[in-house]
Amino acid sequence: MPAEWDKHEAIWLSWPHDPTTFISGVERVEKTYVQIVKYLHKDEYVNLFVKDDTMKQKVTALLNQARVDLGRIRFFEFDYADVWFRDYGPIFVRNSNELAMVHWGFNSWGQKYEELLKDGEIPLVINAQMGLTCFEPGIVLEGGSIDVNGKGTLLTTKQCLLNKNRNACLAKEKIEAYLMDYLGVSHIIWLHSGIAGDDTDGHVDDLARFVNPTTVVCGFEESDDENGKALKQNYQTLCNATDQDHKKLNIIKLPMPGNVKYKNKRLPASYTNFYIGNKTVLVPTFRSKNDKTALGILQELFPTRKVVGIDCVDLICGFGAIHCISQQQPTIEA
Repeated sequence: MPAEWDKHEAIWLSWPHDPTTFISGVERVEKTYVQIVKYLHKDEYVNLFVKDDTMKQKVTALLNQARVDLGRIRFFEFDYADVWFRDYGPIFVRNSNELAMVHWGFNSWGQKYEELLKDGEIPLVINAQMGLTCFEPGIVLEGGSIDVNGKGTLLTTKQCLLNKNRNACLAKEKIEAYLMDYLGVSHIIWLHSGIAGDDTDGHVDDLARFVNPTTVVCGFEESDDENGKALKQNYQTLCNATDQDHKKLNIIKLPMPGNVKYKNKRLPASYTNFYIGNKTVLVPTFRSKNDKTALGILQELFPTRKVVGIDCVDLICGFGAIHCISQQQPTIEA
């Protein structure tokens, strides 16, 4: 599995439509999607799922209005339930000049949302057109639960991958073997638990992310916020960890946006839920006093890319942000 900063052919997205997911308003979230597509489409194709032709026409009109080059948009039609592509879509892997996909099982984060289970069919829909080699490990795994440096090291959490609502019959060592066999990693760093409001049982993309092969940004809470204890534990684990070559990692603290709520419900807001595009890094912002600081830290860490904040106050009402809705498709090497 290549690192996210490796060159992409495309980003995969599914257009938002469900008002029960985005309770502050689907139209507001559509505007967020238009921004995301507009920033990224010039540097990588946008492979975009829509439910039907009616939605395709609506989305086309919105993108036209925003002066998006529709020649850079590839539409796919399927009656999907929701937008969390990182978790139900395929993970693309590469071996020299061959691209393949891994189709993991998707059980809606431990059978929490039965109506979303059909989204596990998305990899099959994609591959009916792409015709790639498709590996099926036969176990449950969501893309948001892992992060890699492309050199052999993978980040994940015990709360998620060892949760009995995913693969109850598998011990830690067996799960590690699956990760190594199907993603090509050789070293796994196990963080502990996730942040408040996260219905995915501790996805790592809300906690810590590689920004280069030797550097990890780690969400950190200086205040007495309820996330403080878990984040400090994860930070300490990373400070004591090594990479695949037994070398210490460079760990950078990234502030959290604080207690982001909607109608008194805590939401899993985190700046680590960013997407690394070919030339642009899109970072969720939450109208917090820490937005500017987080953007500044990430800009220093991505000197060859433009770091852009995307207001995700409405998107996070669905319990996810930019990384959760996206999946990168790497280019194949010549």
